[in-house]
Amino acid sequence: MKSLLSNSQPHFLANCVRFVQHLIAPTCLLCVGPSKGALLCAPCNADLPRLTAAHCDTCALPITEGTRCGACLTDPPAYDHVCAPFTYAFPADALVQALKYRSMLAIAPLFGAAIAACLDERPDIIIPMPLADARLRERGFNQAQEIARHVADISGIKLLPRACRKVRDTAPQAALPWKERAKNVRKAFVCDDDFTGQHVAIVDDVMTTGATPNELARNQKKAGAAKVTGLIVARTLPDAFKKRAQNV
Repeated sequence: MKSLLSNSQPHFLANCVRFVQHLIAPTCLLCVGPSKGALLCAPCNADLPRLTAAHCDTCALPITEGTRCGACLTDPPAYDHVCAPFTYAFPADALVQALKYRSMLAIAPLFGAAIAACLDERPDIIIPMPLADARLRERGFNQAQEIARHVADISGIKLLPRACRKVRDTAPQAALPWKERAKNVRKAFVCDDDFTGQHVAIVDDVMTTGATPNELARNQKKAGAAKVTGLIVARTLPDAFKKRAQNV
């Protein structure tokens, strides 16, 4: 039997059928072995690449000493802290892509629980990374909002899905060179709520350069936020640090 993440599997209806099968006879989303009712079996869950090594308190990139990396000390981003349970490596990357591009919404609770478990400071409100209207119509859902719903349910923190908006349909960040990503999202967000004195948490699936959460956090600070934390499913790491960050 093929994994639920098999590239040959049709996009949406087949995913629904396989998820119903998972409910009837629970199998692991990754290996399709017995999962005892969980989304992942114990071995696949143990294989998830957790962000366990020493990392910058601000951007979550690996560091060898101190609490902040040189880049964040020299040019601090608008966000204050990043909390990420996983690194963006297999099989976490396959799960992110299945949720985002193949509409496998059953993965969102897994990510929401992982983020809630790694919270090291309780924010006042949770805001999912907004999607532009055109992208939302095309995809049919906002993966960040699906994850954020579960974080809010588990933690009891207030979710404000419409407090911020993406007002410009930008090119996908993953398709751009790193140096062009900040320019791509410049002036892409607006915040309609007043966040004066509040600790705001941004939920998103992946963080690579940090340009997108930085731009949203900049607008949230303009709206009065006292602190902004990124709650990210998976942090992309430079290749040179990946093995050390996963304690392999």
